[in-house]
Amino acid sequence: MNHAYILTLSCPDRTGIVHAVSGFLLERGGNIEEAAQYSDRDTGLFFMRVQFACNQLTFADLKLQLAQFADPFKMVWQLHATAEPMRTVILVSKEGHCLNDLLFRWKSGLLPIDIRAIVSNHREFYQLAASYNVPFHHIPVTAATKAQVEAKQFEIIESEGAELVVLARYMQILSDDLCRKLQGRAINIHHSFLPSFKGAKPYYQAHDRGVKLIGATAHYVTADLDEGPIIEQDVARVDHSKTVEDFTAQGRDTESQVLARAVKWHSEHRVLLNGHKTVIFK
Repeated sequence: MNHAYILTLSCPDRTGIVHAVSGFLLERGGNIEEAAQYSDRDTGLFFMRVQFACNQLTFADLKLQLAQFADPFKMVWQLHATAEPMRTVILVSKEGHCLNDLLFRWKSGLLPIDIRAIVSNHREFYQLAASYNVPFHHIPVTAATKAQVEAKQFEIIESEGAELVVLARYMQILSDDLCRKLQGRAINIHHSFLPSFKGAKPYYQAHDRGVKLIGATAHYVTADLDEGPIIEQDVARVDHSKTVEDFTAQGRDTESQVLARAVKWHSEHRVLLNGHKTVIFK
């Protein structure tokens, strides 16, 4: 039986890292199927992603031997088995374009994820969730109940074994505590007008100012609001002939595409953190 794995790593740059990693896998019967690396001259760090097959060792044995191999290089590394799709929980409020897009792509086999639950502070999408046979958790939130709500949300995330949490237009600010608990595994999507067009109805503000580009940004969630490491961005051109409804429709379409790409790359372990930035091996 063929066992496929993905190894991601970062460490201080030095000569011979690629040779050493390749040799380590070769000695254990590993067959490299895909590999990419990047050296950041500004930070002096080296990044690498290797997808390989190995039949001679179990997952546990590979991890044990990798730990011994990585120590002299001061590597930060992760090993993932590719057999199982990434367990995912989606948070959403009243705008469902990103949720609908992710559900369709998932069921179409376009995303290597397993959507285990949808959590919302509104009831709008319980029928959509049911149509995909996904459990729907309606948890209203107020300023007074925020702590209890987040505790329940985190309980659902943990009980489902979620490796990824997607804020698909979830219009509540997460507490610093929950952001820390979800560090590196929560992705948010928002319009790229921030900070120029903060608050409600950003597309109305953009239309009023006559902008020529609208866009979207997908990033990891951190305690610094909308300032987490960026995974993907895109823009679309607009002009004076477009109505605010046109702006909104184009913006939502861009948001859906950007979020889908970010989720795909994360679930394929192609995104490596580099301080407040990311390295993405597409």
